[in-house]
Amino acid sequence: MKKNISNLKLKKSKAHGYRFTVGRFLQLAVALVFLVFAARFLYIGISKTVNGQDLSKRTEQLYKRNQILKATRGTIYDRNGLAVAEDSHLYTVYAILDKSSINYKDKPEYVLNKKKTASKLAKVLPLSTSKILKYLNPKKKAFQVQFGTAGSGLSKDQKDKIDAMKLPGIKFLETPARLYPNGNFASHTVGLAQPEYDKKTGTQNLVGTMGLEAWYNNTLSGKDGYQISSVDASNYQTPNNEQNYKPAKNGNDLYLTIDSQLQNYLEDRMTDVQKTYNPVDLTAVVEDMKTGKILAASQRPTFNPQTKKDLNKSYRNILVQDSFEPGSVFKVLTLSASVNSGNYHPNQYYNSGSVTINGTTIHDWQTSGWGSIPFSQAFPRSSNTGFVHIERQMGAKTWREYLNRFHIGKKTGVTLPGEQPGLIAFKSPIDQAVTSFGQGINVNVMQMMQAYSSLANNGQMVKPQYVDKITDSDGKTLNGYQIKKVGQPVYSPSTRKVVLDNMKRVLNKKIGTGYAYKMSGDSIAVKTGTAQIANPKGGGYLKGNSNYIFSVVGVTPADHPRYCIYLTIKQPRRMTKPAETILSSIFKPVMSRVILMSKSTENDSTTVTVPKLKGMSYSAAEKKAQSVGLSIVKIGSGKKVTNQLYKEGQKQESGGHIFVLTSGKITCPNMKGWSFDDLHQFASLADVKLSVKGNGNVQSQSIKPGAVLKSGARIKINLKE
Repeated sequence: MKKNISNLKLKKSKAHGYRFTVGRFLQLAVALVFLVFAARFLYIGISKTVNGQDLSKRTEQLYKRNQILKATRGTIYDRNGLAVAEDSHLYTVYAILDKSSINYKDKPEYVLNKKKTASKLAKVLPLSTSKILKYLNPKKKAFQVQFGTAGSGLSKDQKDKIDAMKLPGIKFLETPARLYPNGNFASHTVGLAQPEYDKKTGTQNLVGTMGLEAWYNNTLSGKDGYQISSVDASNYQTPNNEQNYKPAKNGNDLYLTIDSQLQNYLEDRMTDVQKTYNPVDLTAVVEDMKTGKILAASQRPTFNPQTKKDLNKSYRNILVQDSFEPGSVFKVLTLSASVNSGNYHPNQYYNSGSVTINGTTIHDWQTSGWGSIPFSQAFPRSSNTGFVHIERQMGAKTWREYLNRFHIGKKTGVTLPGEQPGLIAFKSPIDQAVTSFGQGINVNVMQMMQAYSSLANNGQMVKPQYVDKITDSDGKTLNGYQIKKVGQPVYSPSTRKVVLDNMKRVLNKKIGTGYAYKMSGDSIAVKTGTAQIANPKGGGYLKGNSNYIFSVVGVTPADHPRYCIYLTIKQPRRMTKPAETILSSIFKPVMSRVILMSKSTENDSTTVTVPKLKGMSYSAAEKKAQSVGLSIVKIGSGKKVTNQLYKEGQKQESGGHIFVLTSGKITCPNMKGWSFDDLHQFASLADVKLSVKGNGNVQSQSIKPGAVLKSGARIKINLKE
């Protein structure tokens, strides 16, 4: 019995020892863990880093909000301030279906009643209730669903209507969009801006993809700003923390030269012709030739930039991206070259009908001709053989020189993407001959408009332009309109008179090809054209009555033209009436509207008022001159304007030079192309003497550009027309 008690005591003693040992071990383990955690917290407290990451910065980021402030893309207006392209937003509606979506107030953020939701949405979306229910009951489990194309591209008005229904689980995605309120309205000219994803910011931005929207994308885009602020746990902004803020700089606005009323009227006439006669393509341009301002321009096929309808069928801008053989409307250029070079003999006779050049026979459009007729009838009758003779009388060298003067084969530089320069086939005598009547030569529409502008400016071409001015978002003018002269005058005022007299005779019923365009009581002059189309399969031209590019160019007033209309129609596939009748259905009503507009409104002035520049820094003076439509020319090497010849308030031609004097040394500029007025300004401010010979613009100078000029220095100048 004692032995059993002794064994029991021994066992209890050992158990107690084990418990004591385990307890000690646990105490040490807990102490060690505590020390490790304490050491870790101490380390974190001192170093404030975990795995190489700064905790203070992570905490700061947790309570910091970095918000991008989106810039508004600039608006495009017509010449009268009516918006034709402006910023907007579109919305995509979607429905959350997952029942785990609960907001911070423990309220459901998913669709509760699908039938009610479908019924309500059907009142706004172009979908039936049953169709919406199918979207809300997908075959596979989904967190959220959209409603196809019918649920995207929603307007603000549609979004507001759905919001007012207060449907649980119905949310919206917002995307930037461009609003084109006029639909088919100079679509290829105004162009298109579409949202593109920016990887850097993770946002969508509007980017111009065609037309003026693309050419002036940087001007219109603006720059985004940002706001960095600190918030508390409830997402409220903390008042005492420093806030970083940079406002968005909105894009600049464009004011076009286009007149909305005239443009819409032109669009309607072109649509009628397109529906009735179904041409392959159709172009129309109305221009103020004095200034180069395009008042209306369009084409068919076209597209609706708002709905994108037909965009995939008409992405090319035919006015600049397509080149074509112009046909007899090109005879305006040939006649002016012949007259100006002294090779036009109106009273001499030639045999019409046909002419053979190096074995190739060229026929008149009336193959039998009109017998032996004077050259004075070649233009109104649109005789190809007559113009072959005229070209040969000029000689290839002279004719080629005038083609260069007209800048044929060179881009106009009009502010539209993708302009094609065209080409001239001029190697052989037959090549040279057919260019006289607009074949074997490729041009674009804007090149022809530039050439025709010479009729309003005594032979001086001006560049066609679409933008009247650029302003900032506050309405301050940054760039005013400048008339841009192209090259030197191609011909003289007396030559212009001969050409216009011939264009008036085209309307003569007995000998003219353009009687269909005659407008009783209105002063107009025209030239018609019928150009063959090269066979795309190689060799020769297409056959058939409709396989031509028919055209007409008309100017008004006839004696001193200001406005020009140029129309082309290619291959009307339902040619139920003569080409002249088809084109006159556009030409005559639009010309009537142009004449009425020119009488009822004050003509755009070709002059601007000189601002005060004296006392300004040169950079500021340059911006000021540019804003009113003048180009500044600096005399001297200083940074401040000390004098200007033309004083504040004086009138100067738009796009002309305004000379200013600064301090420092004066060097001789490159004067080539300067007008006599430019020479006068320079000589007066630079205090030099000029010895001028000839007429026209500066061709050469006796002192090389860059040479330092002393007061009283004499420079010999040669002018040439």
